[in-house]
Amino acid sequence: MAKYEPSNGNVIVFIGQEMEALGGLEEFKDGYLDHFKRPAGWTTYTNLTPGENSFGFINKGLDGIWSTADWGDSKSNLSLQLKDQDYENMALAIGLSLVGHTKQIAKGERDTLIIKMGNYLKSLAPRPVFLRIGYEFDGHAWNHYDLKSHKASFRRIKDKLDSLQVTNVAYVWQSTGWVSDQDLLEEWYPGDEYVDWCGYSFFSRWKEQEMIEFARKKGKPVFIAEASPLISDHMTKFDGNTKETILSKPQQAEEAWKKWFVPFFKTINDNPDVVKAISYINCNWKAQKMWKDNPSFKRIDARLQTSKEITNQWKKEIGRSKYIHSSPSLYTDLQANK
Repeated sequence: MAKYEPSNGNVIVFIGQEMEALGGLEEFKDGYLDHFKRPAGWTTYTNLTPGENSFGFINKGLDGIWSTADWGDSKSNLSLQLKDQDYENMALAIGLSLVGHTKQIAKGERDTLIIKMGNYLKSLAPRPVFLRIGYEFDGHAWNHYDLKSHKASFRRIKDKLDSLQVTNVAYVWQSTGWVSDQDLLEEWYPGDEYVDWCGYSFFSRWKEQEMIEFARKKGKPVFIAEASPLISDHMTKFDGNTKETILSKPQQAEEAWKKWFVPFFKTINDNPDVVKAISYINCNWKAQKMWKDNPSFKRIDARLQTSKEITNQWKKEIGRSKYIHSSPSLYTDLQANK
């Protein structure tokens, strides 16, 4: 069993990916935590990319951990969430961006940031952390990662955290889910000793994913680390455009349930030996600067709570005994496979 891998076909439920989507805070009171049972974990993001500009926000490195950051995807502040009782007894999944900096990371030029991050994550123990290093490594059109330096960066980050004796982190290697075939996945793979979980994103092109087969071959559990209801049409492969999907509109919600949610849960149910964690992104994509001109996300509002029907169906599915939610024994239960 891999680090923090649940047994008996159980699945850890995460929700992402920013404060507005999650709620449960004084400033943000209409997110997932305000409408649904507390999940087992939540997703946030940070980076090792100082100096990069994202929609007017200039990265300093490790942004969104100790202070509020908004890189075009609404506000993130991990420290605020950790102080709030609504986030107690929850695991943490962190998307760690390396975009444009893998060569510097591989050469040791970001070691100060890595060490600072490692010591911080260590201080969160016994809270489990799932670290998605350089997530969507094969998102070539937007992340532009270099194979050699991405692999070297992934390994360097884990080696550094190991040297700090960080024991509450599981290392997640995440694909887009549709770009790479088995041979390409093998080329990008950092190695069994570096990867605890294999991850992929479940959006519009979920039928094309290759990660479940790859993970099964490697004996690794799968984390569907990003998931939101995007529906393809016959042109999606060519121009990236997806159908308007606003869950507050009943007809669109009905179509989303049939064409996205049903296949999503079927993927989980059909692969109980490997799919062991999921993260649903409960956000209003179309309202955020980062996605306003993005063909895949600019017409998407994936907030579950905006649809009564989706809410009821989600609660029914996610309420099944296989799904792990927050509980006082969560850390102990997950650490059984430390």
